[in-house]
Amino acid sequence: MAHVEFEVRHRFEASPQVVWDELVDWAGHADWVPMTRVHVEPGDPTAVGARFTATTGLGPLALPDRMEVLQCDWEAEASAGTCEVAKHGPVLTGTAGFTVRPDGDGASLVWGEDVTVPYTPQFLAPVLGRLGAAGFSTGMRKLAKLLAQRTTVTG
Repeated sequence: MAHVEFEVRHRFEASPQVVWDELVDWAGHADWVPMTRVHVEPGDPTAVGARFTATTGLGPLALPDRMEVLQCDWEAEASAGTCEVAKHGPVLTGTAGFTVRPDGDGASLVWGEDVTVPYTPQFLAPVLGRLGAAGFSTGMRKLAKLLAQRTTVTG
């Protein structure tokens, strides 16, 4: 079993509130996470205990990732928030989370994952970490473009 950790940082040209709202819209992740669809169980999606499943991939190669909100706190006065979810498998187990903070006229995001991958030797963990970070970096760039387009259309 491999223990994989990675962290991705990204600066957005959008307000922290806009970035936060997009990140906690679990179903909306399908708009910017490649080859992903998300099923969210009914209820407040940011409440502790809220559950959702992100399935990434195609056909028989799709990987379901069942998650549960452990903490999801937005501080309006500080325009900052932190969210952490537990990953319940069936393949990835562990935690993932993100923090959004003001950064000049935009927002900074730190996204981290700390997971175990069964049936994978530990020597492959650095490779999997780099692949995970690359995938999330791609997702963050796509999200930044999506938010810029929305601002242009509504601005």
